[in-house]
Amino acid sequence: MVSDLTAERLRRVAFLGRNPLTLFGAALTSSTALTMIGGWLLELLGGGHAHPYVGILLFLVLPALFVVGLVLMPLGLTLRRRKLAATGSLPSEYPPLGSQPAVRQMVQVFLALSAINVALIATASYRGVSYMDSTQFCGLTCHTVMAPEYSAYLNSPHSRVACSECHIGEGASWFVRSKLSGTRQLFAVAFKTYSRPIPSPVRHLRPARETCEQCHWPQKFHGDKVKVVRKFAEDEANTPSTTVLVLKVGGQRTDGGIGIHGRHLSDKSRITYVTTDGQRQAISAVTYVGDDGKVAEFAAEAADPPASAAASERREMDCVDCHNRPTHVFELPDRALDRALQDGRISPSLPFVKKKGMELLKADYPDGVTASARIASGLVEYYKKEQPATYAEHKALVETAAQHMAAIYSRNVFPEMKVTWGTHPNNIGHTDSLGCFRCHDEQHKTKDGRTITQDCAACHTILAMDEANPKVLADLGLE
Repeated sequence: MVSDLTAERLRRVAFLGRNPLTLFGAALTSSTALTMIGGWLLELLGGGHAHPYVGILLFLVLPALFVVGLVLMPLGLTLRRRKLAATGSLPSEYPPLGSQPAVRQMVQVFLALSAINVALIATASYRGVSYMDSTQFCGLTCHTVMAPEYSAYLNSPHSRVACSECHIGEGASWFVRSKLSGTRQLFAVAFKTYSRPIPSPVRHLRPARETCEQCHWPQKFHGDKVKVVRKFAEDEANTPSTTVLVLKVGGQRTDGGIGIHGRHLSDKSRITYVTTDGQRQAISAVTYVGDDGKVAEFAAEAADPPASAAASERREMDCVDCHNRPTHVFELPDRALDRALQDGRISPSLPFVKKKGMELLKADYPDGVTASARIASGLVEYYKKEQPATYAEHKALVETAAQHMAAIYSRNVFPEMKVTWGTHPNNIGHTDSLGCFRCHDEQHKTKDGRTITQDCAACHTILAMDEANPKVLADLGLE
């Protein structure tokens, strides 16, 4: 049986619901509900959506319209009631709905629809949040802004790690911070007020110990790592040379020694520093707490004044001070060509391919599309005109090399975002940018004259330097 109070309320809703706003809200909610369910089913059956804006439609726009429709229905009831009351037309008793079974059916339908609405809102909320944390949303939705970072991410060791795992991590507080930051970024993208390039390092990034060290444990890294660096000269033969290093990257070693990670990140040895520029490349002072607890203050002899008050900061050193671009690495043209030649993507048998590649990659182009076309055509034309015999014999190698050179440019240079060669320095090592030498320059001194060492042996042992065929590779079983 349906109570008299329930029947009265249903009669009131049925009477007041006959207004354009409520009917429009009902139609909007019904249509968006059906569209959402159909879209979700297609996504599940099809293995996901290919275009990022499909996700925005399914998980953000349609759920928002669904909720708007739900809000419009009671709003229409309220407005009609006020209008009838104001004109004295509001009935003291609402028209009957019919028989008791009909009323029960209406109650059952109402309860069923309410349950469906709750389920849809819950599902849409969950899927919406999941989608906004997806790599596709981060990298492709704001495609112009994030094109450099997303391109570098796809070619990184972390390409299977979701953006949110490093940029947000676990916990509600950082989740809320990220969404508030995302709201600000949304307006920046909509009104084109975003920075070009995206500033690096990222301010207010979650501490590396709460993200990086969920997978990496500096104190437990292996003691030594053999690194083989191959280079190619800019001569006719693209002459290769090899350098072999043993990097002392570990933490506390069994022999009592301390590796790079142990010295910089151990609990006993704390390092803080003061930087005077926005990119943390100019370091004016370093404070080091040794194993014995003694504090040493190293100050740069000719430190530049801060670029601005905001640029000057004191930081406790963590992973990202050296691994400042662990996922978003942009190569320099020389290094990128060396890798391509080493991997065989560009054939070293093509005469002067390294030299010509450097010329083409370092030239100025108005945009990425033009650059890709000119680099590819420029290399082909060079071999057609200057090396016709090579082109005739190795046409396929030349065309493949041209494609890979264009791809190198496309991965590293983005004129629209003012990202060019060297825009974002990489602090690992000291060959592509200052890196280690920001502190290890023997210019940072204590009051009693001690300096931060620049001794090569402190961090690595050189087994071979720019040799044609280092014997040590065979001795180590690496060749």
